[in-house]
Amino acid sequence: METPDPDEPARIARVSRVMGLRYVVITSVTRDDLADGGAGIFAETIKEIRNQIPDACVEVLIPDFQGNKEALFTVLHAKPDVLNHNIETVARLYPRVRPQANYRRSLQLIQRARESNPDLPTKSGLMLGLGEYSDEIEKTLEDMLQAGCRILTLGQYLQPSRNHLAVERFIPPEEFEAWREKALKLGFAEVASGPFVRSSYHAQELFQEVSTR
Repeated sequence: METPDPDEPARIARVSRVMGLRYVVITSVTRDDLADGGAGIFAETIKEIRNQIPDACVEVLIPDFQGNKEALFTVLHAKPDVLNHNIETVARLYPRVRPQANYRRSLQLIQRARESNPDLPTKSGLMLGLGEYSDEIEKTLEDMLQAGCRILTLGQYLQPSRNHLAVERFIPPEEFEAWREKALKLGFAEVASGPFVRSSYHAQELFQEVSTR
């Protein structure tokens, strides 16, 4: 991969300002080729947005940084308004769905973020339809809650190309709604659940609902 452009954070902030954004979601491809996993660029981008759009809220969707807690703290010290890291699937399917990731490591990231700043809204999401069972979904939700996740997104997995995993099942809308109700009863502060839901789905609205309580 290419070396990160040091001017990129300023450009992202400038484009966000020109577009009139007041809620900015920052993410990136996984940068395991970098010592800090790209944490420094996340932090600089948050700072640039703060400088150029002081009243904007910033949500970051970050990788697991290979368990590097210093990289995580680099992002946290830049003070995002929401920290998002997707669990993606149930533990049993990790070797097939996320072979380079680790279920417990992702939960640990959420827990560390929550412990570092209990007031910071932590967010995560699952893609359904990969062959998971209902009891596995519920166990994953319980694990996420125990780790400190407050905002949850549940969406349908879609096969990006023929080279990717096939869809095992298309979840009906009423089942997504049932999972939303279940997750709220378990204790999540806010839940977006539906076939077209993704990590950034109604991100500002979910944050506002949590922040006004």
